[in-house]
Amino acid sequence: MPSKSHWMERAGLSRFPKVADDINVDVVVVGGGITGITAALLLKKAGQKVALLERDRCAHVDTGHTTAHLTYMTDTRISELVKTFGKDHAQAAWDAGRAAMQQIQSLVDEDKIDCDYSVVPGYLHAPWKDIPKGEKDRLREDAELAAELGFDATYVESVPLAKRPGIRFANQAKFHPLRYLAGLLPQIPGGGSHVFEHSEVTEFETDPLSVKANDRTIRCKYIVLATHVPLMGNKGLLGATLFQTKLASYSSYAIGAKLPKGTAPEAIFSDTSQPYYYLRFDRLARNDYAILGGEDHKTGQENDADACYVRLEKLLKSILPDADVDSRWTGQVVETPDGLPYIGEAVEHQFVATGFAGNGMTFGTLGGMMAADAALGRKNPWQDLFDVNRKKLSATWDYLKQNVDYPYYYLKDKLSGAEGTNLRDVKRDEGKILKLDGQRVAAYRDAHGKVTTLSPACTHMGCIVRWNEADSTWDCPCHGSRFQPTGKVLAGPAETPLEKVSPRENK
Repeated sequence: MPSKSHWMERAGLSRFPKVADDINVDVVVVGGGITGITAALLLKKAGQKVALLERDRCAHVDTGHTTAHLTYMTDTRISELVKTFGKDHAQAAWDAGRAAMQQIQSLVDEDKIDCDYSVVPGYLHAPWKDIPKGEKDRLREDAELAAELGFDATYVESVPLAKRPGIRFANQAKFHPLRYLAGLLPQIPGGGSHVFEHSEVTEFETDPLSVKANDRTIRCKYIVLATHVPLMGNKGLLGATLFQTKLASYSSYAIGAKLPKGTAPEAIFSDTSQPYYYLRFDRLARNDYAILGGEDHKTGQENDADACYVRLEKLLKSILPDADVDSRWTGQVVETPDGLPYIGEAVEHQFVATGFAGNGMTFGTLGGMMAADAALGRKNPWQDLFDVNRKKLSATWDYLKQNVDYPYYYLKDKLSGAEGTNLRDVKRDEGKILKLDGQRVAAYRDAHGKVTTLSPACTHMGCIVRWNEADSTWDCPCHGSRFQPTGKVLAGPAETPLEKVSPRENK
């Protein structure tokens, strides 16, 4: 069976021209995978002129060979992260993944991208093969620790399908990665921004800051290297070589298989074996579909790739005897010595993002978000945590206090559950955040029973307001703006009232 990613079948990706002229932009993004595309789009939306350069076709390399799990669960278990970095850093690493998941969902919703995006539970369970002694206790402890740090985690004696002890993480997700990016890419060109394919960057210059591709020069003020394994850029030969020696590349294998209709559970799975296996399901029009990945090894240290696929198929058949394997492919993951990615400036005005391990979709998206923040001169709550030049993380870092002024609360409130799904849940003289007709609303019912429904997004910087029962106001936890129950500004820094919305819902 030839190797071909399952995602290539329905990719729908547009084609883009080669760079053919010298141009000037604000930011050059090198690499057309999920990191580069995310960075370029966010910068374009922020008013920057961007040139996205890809040496082949956008999203056809590592991003096109993922299994597209969207999860904040890192390859390194939460208990190990806490042991190595402390609770604040461990929580921050998982929060960062959760922020990336929210960014993906926001773009899917805003741009109405048809990419089979769905929210599903994620399970981390004992190995498919032999279960190590004490694994049940370790899983229970991990579940309790994750819940303590604010994540919706529950220990389960018998995980569905796996029939092994594990942890259920609510609100994980999956999507078709190439159809998602096919929805983002066409939004980048125009207004002085560009996407170029078959345009390999061969030279970097510092004075003036520029890159060269196809013998053409693209001048800029900032460079983002989003090439999975970072290019040398302007770091210099010695610096780039030393940085690259801190990275380890692993090959990972995946197989796709048709299943009888109605077979697939709506969930994603990972086991705790080393290296681990990961499994997802999709319900397609004519059949269900399973994708199983694993058999990781250091790139270049396995001579028999067919044997890796054979072992995967044998495992899948033991789980689902009716599975009919019809595709297989290999991807590459890049790991760092301490288990956290490197995301940040390698040198001034040059940003890199790498070392995502098995979290390529989430950390790749996060890399794009952080690159946009860096190019725009904005603070990011995780810039120290993932610093490219980090040596040892400070044990005295107070994650909650240092990020109370926006990013932390913005993240938490955006992802927290609504207080209800029906206006009848709101009593007289009460306000609540509800989810109605698929959207969040700040709903208030006055003493006479009249209901006002508003957008809960503060008009200052978009944080989600909270109901202040004592004062009967909507208060923003980020910067202190306050609003009357009807949305009128009571105190700044917000200057405009909360937007009125009209969801379809019985009062």
